[in-house]
Amino acid sequence: MARRKRPDAPKKNDKAAPRSAYGEKELRSSGQSPRASQESSSLDNWKPKTLLGSKVKNREIFHIDEILDRGQKVLEPEIIDSLLSLEQDLLMVGQSKGKFGGGARRVFRQTQKKTMEGNKPKFATVVVVGDKNGHVGLGFGKAKETVPAREKAIRKAKLNLFKIRRGCGSWQCNCGKPHSIPFTVTGKCGSIEIKFIPAPKGKGLCCQKEIAKVLELAGIKDVWVKTRGQTRNLLNFVYACEDALHQLMQVKLKPEDINRLGVIEGSIEQPALPDEAGMAVEGIVSPAGDAEVKKE
Repeated sequence: MARRKRPDAPKKNDKAAPRSAYGEKELRSSGQSPRASQESSSLDNWKPKTLLGSKVKNREIFHIDEILDRGQKVLEPEIIDSLLSLEQDLLMVGQSKGKFGGGARRVFRQTQKKTMEGNKPKFATVVVVGDKNGHVGLGFGKAKETVPAREKAIRKAKLNLFKIRRGCGSWQCNCGKPHSIPFTVTGKCGSIEIKFIPAPKGKGLCCQKEIAKVLELAGIKDVWVKTRGQTRNLLNFVYACEDALHQLMQVKLKPEDINRLGVIEGSIEQPALPDEAGMAVEGIVSPAGDAEVKKE
């Protein structure tokens, strides 16, 4: 007896919908606008839920550094979207299944729970956002599917945004431009220790690929990196990098060092402070390190 085909069974000539590496159907192009226009439309429909969000919506706050300098907590990602134009990237913190130690690196780290009903998988990912001008943020997201995990990580990365110091602390360069970091910093997470050392102009980012993504979005172009510990754990490796970047804002600098190193906090140039003679001066340090000084 010949078997009858199901009415909903696909034909041999029909092309199946393409699937990603994680078994999800890829969305077909539906003529939607790019991401930038989607964010602008979402900001138009944004209804703030906090006092800080209402001030940003009413154009009472124009710069993100006004919020970060006061230590105010950001609870709405739309605040960051309205003040900055950010770029985002997924970090390769996962690994696909394979023989003899696993396969290629993946942006999603998959774990699963054994139950009586079967395996319940979960996906985790890490997103880095930044404007390549002194502001960067990292976020970790975990969910039962890949898309919600990615969206959760993007939201947390925007809420965790912070600013860093840039400058030229390399004795080989001493150009005074903010292409590197002004001094050596060290970060730690678990057994991993990471040290950032200022490098001369043109050297590039001498570090691991995922750490280079974080530094590039932070606005650092040249740096040497020294590590120790179990750096194969990329999640702790990224957290150690974040800790080292936080240390850039913790060190106090002398006025003469600010002028000599061309220090920039975030995207704002650091103003010149009173000089050694005690004479009050006011001015702004240019990226080249030359200060336009005006004495009273």
